Amino acid sequence: MISIFLDGEEKTVLEGTRLGDILVFHDPSLVVAVILPGKKDSLAGRNYLVQTSAGEVIIEAGGEGSELFSSDTLLTGLHWRDQKSIHFGPFPSHIVPARQEARYERGDVIIGCGGYEPERSYLVFASRSHIADHGARQGGGVIGQVVSGLGILDRLETGDRIESIKPVLTFSDSTESYTTSDPNLVLFPGMHIISYLRIEAKGYSDGRSAPLAPRSVEHLMLGCRGNEYWTSLSSSTHIRDDLLAGTDIPHEMSGPRCDGSVTIRTTGKKRGSIYLYTEDIPKSVHHTVVGQVIHGIELARVVHAGERFRVEVIPEQFDLLGLSLADAKEFSERRGVTFTCDDYHESTSHDLVVIHQDPETTMEVLFNGSVSVTTTPYANVIDIMLDDMHAYSSCKTFREVTGLKFHPIGKLPHVFSFEDVYLFKAVIPTGTTINPENTPEEGTEIAAGTLAMTNDSRRSTGIVGVRTESNDEFGPTSEPFSGTNIIGRILNLNKLKKITEGETVYFREGRE
Repeated sequence: MISIFLDGEEKTVLEGTRLGDILVFHDPSLVVAVILPGKKDSLAGRNYLVQTSAGEVIIEAGGEGSELFSSDTLLTGLHWRDQKSIHFGPFPSHIVPARQEARYERGDVIIGCGGYEPERSYLVFASRSHIADHGARQGGGVIGQVVSGLGILDRLETGDRIESIKPVLTFSDSTESYTTSDPNLVLFPGMHIISYLRIEAKGYSDGRSAPLAPRSVEHLMLGCRGNEYWTSLSSSTHIRDDLLAGTDIPHEMSGPRCDGSVTIRTTGKKRGSIYLYTEDIPKSVHHTVVGQVIHGIELARVVHAGERFRVEVIPEQFDLLGLSLADAKEFSERRGVTFTCDDYHESTSHDLVVIHQDPETTMEVLFNGSVSVTTTPYANVIDIMLDDMHAYSSCKTFREVTGLKFHPIGKLPHVFSFEDVYLFKAVIPTGTTINPENTPEEGTEIAAGTLAMTNDSRRSTGIVGVRTESNDEFGPTSEPFSGTNIIGRILNLNKLKKITEGETVYFREGRE
């Protein structure tokens, strides 16, 4: 028998055990990090795990006085708290109080003193943004920021104590580590395997949610839907996932880009890309902070461009769109969210599909504890299969203009129909090109139900169409084959006969 470590947990396995034996349910196309035995040197980073009697808080240390985290000086009790700050102490220090007010943000950790007397110093947590004189040194006396466990601050009360402060260990030498997806890799004693990375979303802590950056956090959840991170770039300071590059994202939360921080770029060609940092770099006005890595940073340190790995974002995304009404209600109840509907009928709940939810974002839903939905009969929902293999760019544009890029259900207006042709109007964003792609050869018979988009070679670019009968002269949008990009097919063709001009038609993907 030998001992190995899987995601930080020691396991005893038979000698000769292979990687696939301990990762039974792991997708073999996703890489894991392997840290060789005897090559894993741990060292203290800038983060400290503060164990309080109310729960764990992780602090990123920085600033004059932060060396106190390495001593037992701060192992004190909660002396008092108000609506804006929490004070642990007193204890002696050597600070020189500036006797002036400073501005603090929620999560700031400060060394101050009572009555401007350093021998009566306090560790102060800012529970809200505020301006105050905490008896701190010049510049405000901030010695760190809470990066995980902000919700614990709201639960601290008189009688609680700081029980221990320990450095969060990191690996000092990633050159002796590597990634692999080989299930036949033989395990050796002392080997560390990191199989996934977990991100705690901004505003979420200890089971509680606050909408601090709701729309950009929703984008993070969307980008990690399917629990995969696609490494488009791997550099010395960060890795980047460009899967949703080109998506407009609001700037909601400024903050430092520290080891383990997760941000989304809000401007430029890479707007919408998800950045995950492995080193501290200055904050940027072009990035909005959306989360913090709380497990598996080693994966980000060793992964290469082109590789994918498993990622989890907590909390789980709350998106009901595309679900049947019955499934949406069950999902909401499981998450502890009060559910209401526009026209709820128990007997027809499986025949209704959710097309809108309010609030729209996960963090707002969880903060409110309630959600209301709008539905449409399943008869108004057309199921489709898109052909990414042969028409990647056109399918990407189709998802963007219908909303399928963001939700499991999208929509387009039905603008015109004649004979066996049904046409839908897509609003193509400025600057978007629809180059000829997957165009049929002349004389080919286009099967009924084939879904197509008119390309830029024709004036009616962006029109989406389908025919209910086969045709070997014109494409599904009634354009010549050279102007027709085949993007997929419709699975329930009979529903087209029931739609009328001007009606909004809903599309749902991948339901054979």
